[in-house]
Formats: sequence, C-alpha cells, structure tokens
Amino acid sequence: MVPASKTSAAALPGERHFTGLPVSGGIAMAPVRLLGNSIPEVMRRELAPEETAPELAKLHAALAVTRRQLEAIQTRVAGQIGAGDAEIFEAHLLVLEDVVLLEEIRRAITEQRMNAEAAVDAVVNRYAGALAAVGDEYLRERAADVHDIGHRLVRALTGAGEPGDLSTLREPCILVAHDFSPSATAQMDRRMVLGFVTEAGGKTSHTAILARKLGIPAVVGVQAITRNVRSGEQVLIDGFSGQLIAQPTDHTLFQYGQLRQRRVAFEERLSSLRDQPAVTLDGHRILLAANIESPADMEAVFSSGAEGVGLFRTEYLFLNQSQFPDEEAQYAAYRAVAEAAGSNEVILRTLDLGGDKLPVERTFPEPNPFLGWRAIRVCLDQPEVFKTQLRAILRASAHGRVQLLYPMIASLEELLAANSLLEECRLELRRNAQAFDEALQVGVMIEIPSAALIADSLAEHCQFFSIGSNDLTGYTLAVDRLNERVAGLYAPTHPAVLRLIEMTIAAARRRNRWVGVCGEMAGDPLLVPLLVGLGVHELSVTPAALPAVKYLLRRIRLTESRELAKSALAARTSAETLKCCENYVRSAAPELLMRGGE
Repeated sequence: MVPASKTSAAALPGERHFTGLPVSGGIAMAPVRLLGNSIPEVMRRELAPEETAPELAKLHAALAVTRRQLEAIQTRVAGQIGAGDAEIFEAHLLVLEDVVLLEEIRRAITEQRMNAEAAVDAVVNRYAGALAAVGDEYLRERAADVHDIGHRLVRALTGAGEPGDLSTLREPCILVAHDFSPSATAQMDRRMVLGFVTEAGGKTSHTAILARKLGIPAVVGVQAITRNVRSGEQVLIDGFSGQLIAQPTDHTLFQYGQLRQRRVAFEERLSSLRDQPAVTLDGHRILLAANIESPADMEAVFSSGAEGVGLFRTEYLFLNQSQFPDEEAQYAAYRAVAEAAGSNEVILRTLDLGGDKLPVERTFPEPNPFLGWRAIRVCLDQPEVFKTQLRAILRASAHGRVQLLYPMIASLEELLAANSLLEECRLELRRNAQAFDEALQVGVMIEIPSAALIADSLAEHCQFFSIGSNDLTGYTLAVDRLNERVAGLYAPTHPAVLRLIEMTIAAARRRNRWVGVCGEMAGDPLLVPLLVGLGVHELSVTPAALPAVKYLLRRIRLTESRELAKSALAARTSAETLKCCENYVRSAAPELLMRGGE
C-alpha cells in the first residue's frame, strides 16, 4: 500500500464519529496514516523470440521470491501467535503450485510473447474472473487469493517490493485503509501501529483474527472511511465498541481517559484472580484451561492462571516439513508440555491438518479442503503416520495427566477405527516395556453436526467430548467464517448450533461423560454464562482471554445461567439469544462491556 494524498487536518470539520464492527479490543489515539491502493501498474511489452527464455527464467525467479516471502510471513506468524493462525497463508502458497495457472502464464510468455509481468497480470485476471463467476461460494472466495498472489508476483518481477510494506513507519499512528491483507497485518509493528480501521472485513476475517492475536485495536466495516479522514488528523479508536472518533473534543478525551483508567484498574483486578479457582457465586466449579500451539506457550498458561491445557494443537510439528516428524521428536514435545503442566491436565489433539499441507503424495485435486481429506481422515488413511503420533502421546502420558483428543470425527466407524489403532500402539509399548498411562482418557471433538447427532453412540467409546464451536458453527450454517462475503452469517448463537450443543451435553450426561468447549465461544464473555447454563464442565481459551472469563465465572450463578440457557433454547433467532446473553452479562459484570461515555 502507498500513502494517499494528504489534506490539511485544520481544514476538516470538528469531532466526527464513525461506527464499524469491533474486531479487536483496545483504545488508542494517534494521527491517521491513510493508505491507498497497492495494486501495481503493469505495462505490456512484446518480446523478441530470443527474449522468451530469459523471461521464463525471470518468472521462475519471481515465483521463488514470492514463495520465500510467504513462507517467511508464515514462519513469523507461527512464532508470534501460533502455527494454527499461520495456516491462513496456505491458500496463497497453493496458488503458486497451481499447474493450470502457471502453464497459462508460461504459454502467454512463449506463444504470445508477452513480458512476464503482463502475462501474470492477464492470466491472473482471467483466472480470478472465472472463479468469481462460478456459483460455488468457496471457489468465488479463492479469486481473492489468486489476485493477491498475482500482485505479489508482479511486484517481484518489477522489483517493487512487498505489498503493504509498513517498514517506513517512523511514528505511532492509526492506519486507515480500504482493507489489509493478512500478510500486511501480520507484519505490523505494534510499536508503530496503535490501531487500524478498514472499510472491508468482518469479525471472522483473516485480518481481524490476526489483529486480536497481535493485540492491535481494530475496527472494520466502516463505510467510506478512507474518504472521510485525512492523514495527519488525530483520531481515537475504540476497539471495544467499534468507534472511530476523528478530532475528539476535550470532553470526549476526558470520557475515554476515564474509561482507560477504569480499564487499567480492571486489569489489575483480573491479575489478582490468577491463583483463584473458577467458581460461581453459588459454588459451581468450572475447569478453566488454555489453548496452546507449542511447548513455548506454557509460560503464558501459567501467567494467565489456567488450570492446565484444554487443547494442545500438535500441528506445528507438521507444518512446512519435507517429511513427517518422527516419534522421538513428537514425544519430546508432548513430554515437555506434560511435565510443565505438573498435576494439571493436558489434552493433546491428534493431527488436524488437510492433506494439502502434509508431505504426502497427492494424485488428486483438493477443491474444497473444508470438506475434504483432513484431520482424522488423513490419519486413518495413513495408519503408520497416525500410530507414530499415538505412540508418542502414549509415552508422554507417563509424565503427566495427558489426555487424547480425536478431531473431526463424523461417524462411529471412525472412532472405532482410531481406537483400534490406539490399542495396537498400547500393545506395542507393552511388548517393548515402555511406560504409559493405562488409564489415559480418550475424547472426541464435536465439530461436525453428524457427531452431535450420534453423540450417544460416540459416548460409549470415549471418556469426554470437546466441542469445537468454530467448526461446529461453520459446518452447521454452511458458512466459512474467514470469507468476508458470508462472515455476517456466522453466528454461534444460532438456534441450530445451540440445540446441537445441548444434544451433545445431554448425551454425555446420560453416559456420565464430561464436556468441554475449546472454540471461540469459550472465550467470549457474552457466551460463557450460556455455556455454563447448558451444562459445560470445562472451558479452554487462549491465555490472553482467560482472566476475563475467570472474572465473569466468579460473578455469575449456576441457577441464573440455567435460566439463561432455557431462554436461549426457546429463542427463534441468533440476535434474540445474543441480546439475552448481553443483558445478563451487563447485570453480572458490566466492567466487561465498558465503552466510552458509560
């Protein structure tokens, strides 16, 4: 992105308020840095016959440069906020391997004698246009990935540098733009970028998710904001309520100054609860655990006051590897987490990646990974790979309270097949006199509607359920929450989603099994009382969200939460349920909903 033209801030009117979607909490004030369009300009040039070979070489070099850029960003994001979040760049990397796309670009260079950047631009526009015109929502969304890669390739070919380069920032600012790509967001320097506002985007967009992980206040979906503010004028961003205030008056600054003071005091109150249990006012205990991505996250687990690890995503060991990690490497990582947790539980989820991200030979296309060959399906099709991980987990269980969790179970047959392989691993370890916990508990992720509908049968063959609310919502409503075109339809309070959760908990209760939630619902203060009322035993959240959840749990009553759940299950719309939840949290813990002027 490049700076837009400046207009004197003094010529603008006084305080103006703009409202969008709050996607990352926080309050900040700084001058605007208005960013314009970053699409590079392309000039077509006809090649002489002898120039085609060098032009192809230039293309191949640009492809290599672009891949290195994306892999560097992916690695940086994995190190900063976790391997799971780094996966959002996989779609871009896959475009670079698209055989049809690359072959068309090569033909444009060799047969039409187009210079490489013009060939890339022409083919990308045609390819993306075709995707955008099809009826399938997933394929239409891929058009944006193709455009992003095309722009990167053109920049690599022309030496224009990376798009969205914010390395020139020398003073703290609030960034305002039509949109930010995930790669631009991932590279924001939190010392210079105090917040950002965009016209596009939704709560579940890649950019919003990264902003929350990075701790940068952000508001998206503010219509025409790039035409209504100017670089240099002072603005205040409220990432809690979705407000952008241009040229705030002294009265507004006073109000937000008070809010900031209340926030600081509130954060101190949260810190004081670190070693306190998550117990409701009427004595009901909820196990409050943390989601982590790697052993390095254990420090954050301890500082947050978590009572163990409710979800250890093991995927970081498998990402961007030329071969699968061996048993010893996995065992060392799992053991490190188990030992660090001490007497607290650690739930290790088995591999939850698509086959397109693993070092396996693929002889078929993967047009829709969301519904494709991933997670338990990959593991059951690659039994030796799966057994390597199962043995490593079993061995780690000898060093702590380890529990095992299968992702994306859709049928009883899958659970039985996974358990059969687990039993084979147990027999192998016994024969080799290798220690493991014979009483290791096995759990099933409830993230596909079919799993919730057959929860009774599944509960016969596992010891607990962990509800993955993100995927359960997405699969139930047929919504990709990372697709801004349909992100507004993503609603975990939808009556269908709540009924599936209720059904799962009821089945677990009949079989005397416990139920946890490890998706974003568990860390949303508005929804925590609802989950408690529905009968959830454990909540597993990101370490950063845990103190606020614990604070809320210690200010609600189980009896009132059950009444809230009854009202929610009787509601006919998502909005109706959300309003009930907001009213309850406002009465129990209004500090969690603090906004300017309140």
